[in-house]
Amino acid sequence: MGKKGPYRFITEEYSEAGILRTLNYMLNPNLISTEQKSRLLNLAFLSTSTNRVERVDTYKVTGLDRDSAILENRIAVCNAKNNNMECIMSNKKNLWILTEERPKNSVLKTIIERFCSDYSIGFFADPLRIIPLIKDEKFTFSYQVLGINSPNIGNIYVKTVSGYSSFVDFLVYFQEQEPVADDTPLYAIEETKTDDSESRNTGVYQRCTKFVYIDYFYSYVKKIMLYDLQVTQKAKPTQTNIFGSRLLATCGVEVLGKVQTDEQGLAFDSIDELIQYKNSMRKPPKGNVPIDITRYADRIEVSGRLFKSGGLSHDPNIGALTIIAKALRVLGWEKDIIITQHGLAQSMLSISNKFIHIANRLNIKLQGLNIPKNVEHPDYWRYEKKGEKLATIFIHLVVESFTNGYSIFENHAGCEKSYFKNSNGDVVPLVKYSDRKAYKDGDKSKIAHIPDLILVDVERLQVINIEGKTYLNRFKGIAELSNYDFIEENYIRPQYPEYSIQRTVVVYGSNEEEIVEIQVSFMLNEKGKMILGIQAPKLFKQAILNLLDYWTQRKPSNLLNYNNNVLGTRIV
Repeated sequence: MGKKGPYRFITEEYSEAGILRTLNYMLNPNLISTEQKSRLLNLAFLSTSTNRVERVDTYKVTGLDRDSAILENRIAVCNAKNNNMECIMSNKKNLWILTEERPKNSVLKTIIERFCSDYSIGFFADPLRIIPLIKDEKFTFSYQVLGINSPNIGNIYVKTVSGYSSFVDFLVYFQEQEPVADDTPLYAIEETKTDDSESRNTGVYQRCTKFVYIDYFYSYVKKIMLYDLQVTQKAKPTQTNIFGSRLLATCGVEVLGKVQTDEQGLAFDSIDELIQYKNSMRKPPKGNVPIDITRYADRIEVSGRLFKSGGLSHDPNIGALTIIAKALRVLGWEKDIIITQHGLAQSMLSISNKFIHIANRLNIKLQGLNIPKNVEHPDYWRYEKKGEKLATIFIHLVVESFTNGYSIFENHAGCEKSYFKNSNGDVVPLVKYSDRKAYKDGDKSKIAHIPDLILVDVERLQVINIEGKTYLNRFKGIAELSNYDFIEENYIRPQYPEYSIQRTVVVYGSNEEEIVEIQVSFMLNEKGKMILGIQAPKLFKQAILNLLDYWTQRKPSNLLNYNNNVLGTRIV
């Protein structure tokens, strides 16, 4: 830990007994050994003549007062003779956050705060930055989160992963070494920006499948539904949201990030209570298949349509029927659960479909059809090594951490689509079709094509529309650049009229070290080498140069000394 000034032992009670009480309260037995605690206590008694700290930075404390927070940070030892501090710290573990998503500062902040609250860890907090880890001028495919300083946490790392089937957005581990699939995470977190005000089903049901599936790999993991809302929360929750929230509570899933009523957090006590509540809810419009639950002596039937777009792909209903079946099992139902009015044919049941995986696990049946027996991968997740988002997420994070540029829209492959950010900071959803009626009537050209990422260079007044592709698919990406007229004319130019617009392709993959196509502005190859194209936006060049300068000037061991001035004058 870098020294920015001598520390002195802090407590309001300077007697030996007072120090002992304070340290006994603060030193978490889960994070420090008896021997280390004894050593701290013995050394602390030597420090009672100095009772104030000379450096008190902005800090974040979870449920602790200031003095206790400093103690929690193990700043309990100093040399009373010469004012030079010798900090005695426990062996520190790292916090690992594995995700399929583009890591967002707001979400990481919530996750870290929750972890520290649960494990009674105090910490200092500055604005977060997510920094790519570079070695020998190559990306290591790991990121480090800077801005959290606690002697109980070594470093905070983020890595991109993918699931073999239905995968939550974040797995969180607290351990020294990089996680492997056999390690058990502390948290499984699903994140959504969607509220009742936008979509009743998507806001609660669509994510439920992931919580059901993970139970079969990590049965004791803490499951959290995290709402990272960017719009005003609906004042009064809908019946759909209340029912879905109660199902989550029944299945042991906690909701975080939004205000909930007492009823929403109330688990169902019995099968009959669950059935009665669902069947008393308002029915959907005529022509839609309602989700109704009927209990018989030997089975429970649940109606619900699963057919969509030619197959088994109705995500909100897949989530709803899955979480209902799971809750029925949790409440003790051991007999058949049969889905009726699903609209499927036998040929639509693929062994790779996530619903089929869960149907096998929960012993769900589809009326009139046979559920195929699937063979699951033994692991829940793997580190991502192939996808285009390795490059688009990289350029996104580098630009936002090392320049004044920022994103106004993102749709990284396999990640949640964001809202479009207007010039005044307001956010709006992008329409799916340039002409909805024509599209529904069969004109598929009326779909509204959107980039994978839109960045704004405020210094050069430029908007950059980015299409992400793997190296092998780069020519498809180049062809897709011609599809952005609609979004530029209807969203970008009205909001950013003074800005020029550049369309470009960002690619991941191969062992190539040169870019031939002028439309490709950046390539991250499989070795982690960062290659800029001939016509790369100046924003990209600035970001990569500052990233490399940062690592030239600062070694990994000095990252705990990071502050907003570490990049020097090269960042404007």
